Amino acid sequence: MAFYTSGVYPVQFRVDYPDQPLGRGSTFFRFILMIPIAIVAAALSSAGGILTCPLFLMIVFRQKYPRWWFDWNLALMQFYNRVAVYILLMRDEYPSTEDEQAIHLEVAYPDAQAGLNRFMPFVKWLLAIPHYIVLMLLWIGVWLVSVFAWFAILFTAKYPRGAFEFVEGTIRWQNRVTCYAIALTTDRYPPFRFKD
Repeated sequence: MAFYTSGVYPVQFRVDYPDQPLGRGSTFFRFILMIPIAIVAAALSSAGGILTCPLFLMIVFRQKYPRWWFDWNLALMQFYNRVAVYILLMRDEYPSTEDEQAIHLEVAYPDAQAGLNRFMPFVKWLLAIPHYIVLMLLWIGVWLVSVFAWFAILFTAKYPRGAFEFVEGTIRWQNRVTCYAIALTTDRYPPFRFKD
């Protein structure tokens, strides 16, 4: 389901709030159940993960962003998001290595010649530092909220809506900063907000 439209930030993310009660057993043992998929995600990360250095060179010297590199980065980010949502107890479905499931990440494919400044990759990492400071604090909050949600799910089989939106907003923020500073898909500075 596509929900990116022009006029909004070119990186959109959302997680479908679970309409069914979450599994208490799955939640209780999540730390053990996540191990196999976390190993797969770590292996992908250590094998190169998101392509940044080649894209940096292609944008600076050729003003190109090859479609297959974009597709690789997007698929990898979507996979990482499915793993994160599972680990953070937001959904019960085991993360798929290819299906979208209930996690929706859409990134606009960049027009490298008209939409990307060839010299911005030199400074994007520096410009993103304020975001990384805020995100570090937000991720501490996410882990605390996840502990709270773990107990809430065990007792009510529901992820509290406000907590869910906080975690979803933090992941959205992280995706926007990643696309700006690492995947280099946009020159639009990420907004300092949880919502679209």
